[in-house]
Amino acid sequence: MPNYIFAYHGGKEAENPEEAAKHLEKWKAWVNALGNIFANPGTPLKTSTTLSSRGILDVDSDNQLSGFSILMADSMAAALEIAKRCPFLDIGNIEVAEILEK
Repeated sequence: MPNYIFAYHGGKEAENPEEAAKHLEKWKAWVNALGNIFANPGTPLKTSTTLSSRGILDVDSDNQLSGFSILMADSMAAALEIAKRCPFLDIGNIEVAEILEK
């Protein structure tokens, strides 16, 4: 079964600790409901910067890479169905890509 990466982009900050806790509970429920499909259920990232051959392209973009998950799915269509139920969509966007095996 292929592995897929879910790259989380953006993500507004919680307005208060209660909102943050509520979002975390939704995240945990989503992960637990999916069972053993995760190689990595989620890794948050600090502020990112995008570079190109021309130099730095963006800093403090609203669409920065903010985390990732790695999971198994039967197909891209199946991975997208899983992503559609991810609570991160409440606060940001998810980019999905199949991980190529060596």
